[in-house]
Amino acid sequence: MTQRELPTEAATDTRVLSPIRFAAHSYLVQEITTERGWLPAARYTNLRDVRRFERIGFIDIDWQNYSFTKHLQAVKSARPLLTVAKDLDDLSELPRILDQAAELRNWSDAVIFVPKVDEFKYEMEEVVPLDFIFGYSTPTQYGGTSIEPKYFHRPTHILGGSPQAQLALGSQLDVCSFDCNRFTLDARYGDFFDGVRFRPHPTGGYRACLKASVESINRAWDSLSVPASAAAA
Repeated sequence: MTQRELPTEAATDTRVLSPIRFAAHSYLVQEITTERGWLPAARYTNLRDVRRFERIGFIDIDWQNYSFTKHLQAVKSARPLLTVAKDLDDLSELPRILDQAAELRNWSDAVIFVPKVDEFKYEMEEVVPLDFIFGYSTPTQYGGTSIEPKYFHRPTHILGGSPQAQLALGSQLDVCSFDCNRFTLDARYGDFFDGVRFRPHPTGGYRACLKASVESINRAWDSLSVPASAAAA
């Protein structure tokens, strides 16, 4: 499926890759990723490492201890390209989460709405305003989206997971953006993502592993984003 960009001024910035890419992590990671076309990102609980950047790309949430008040305060301060509303994992929370997403939209170029209630899949395209992009939480040991990708018909942001899992979803979703931190964990142990799997880096070192992983992720997504007709030419 053809990859799409967020409906913002980032789409006209040739330095920003498509799909748009984020890694909410340390300043070192921000340096390495932004040099390779990604945008700065952080959780709303810690904006320290992204304040040195002129434009903040993505503000993530603390989903285990979510505070809308703190989240909104951070978004108002940072005015990011993108942020994400609280996951919808209980249909009774739908009106409140839609209201919160609408308030966040006043201070962010785009807002991600993350549907996780399986029975909501039949109506989510009609109920969730087109102002919002969808978010697909990559299934991991901590949870994830159980709704099948085929029910996502609008531009979608992939939340978390391994590079391999995200790339697998890339052929099933209309991916406009994604955030990925998993490669930072493997880098601690001298491993990097080679475009297919994680393996030991030939020379090792945390920084070298980070750089190699980001470059491999870029190549893999750039290949995935090439239309089939162009790839066959």
